[in-house]
Amino acid sequence: MVGSCGATAYISHPSCVMHEMGQGHPECPERLAAIQDRLIAAGIWDYLLHVTAQAATREQLLRVHPAAYLDRLAVASPAQGHVHLEPDTVLNPYTLNAAYHGAGAGIQAVDLVMQGKAQNAFCAIRPPGHHAEKEKAFGFCFFK
Repeated sequence: MVGSCGATAYISHPSCVMHEMGQGHPECPERLAAIQDRLIAAGIWDYLLHVTAQAATREQLLRVHPAAYLDRLAVASPAQGHVHLEPDTVLNPYTLNAAYHGAGAGIQAVDLVMQGKAQNAFCAIRPPGHHAEKEKAFGFCFFK
């Protein structure tokens, strides 16, 4: 993963495809394939700095979320099937792994840019994180 300051980092992880919230849900695994397809069609794919996201550590997540919230998510995570935390936010057995990698992608994006290894970064992750609250999963999102 040696980049140049002019490169755009494309950060993702295979676990992000494993998170799914049920048939017909708009936040679905196919979103990542659609992004990749558009980048390939535009001739951009081969010019990106491809980075496999590392999982955020518990310590990193504790900078934003209280331990009790992280523990509640772990307890709610199902061994099979789905658990609805709210109407639009659903856990499956793979969700938390994907969410930890998604949060880690955001951290890596900042690090790569700050270290001059990339000019900017795009995190192709699921579940997203922009709607999550400090102590509540919300709007498809688990971690800020």
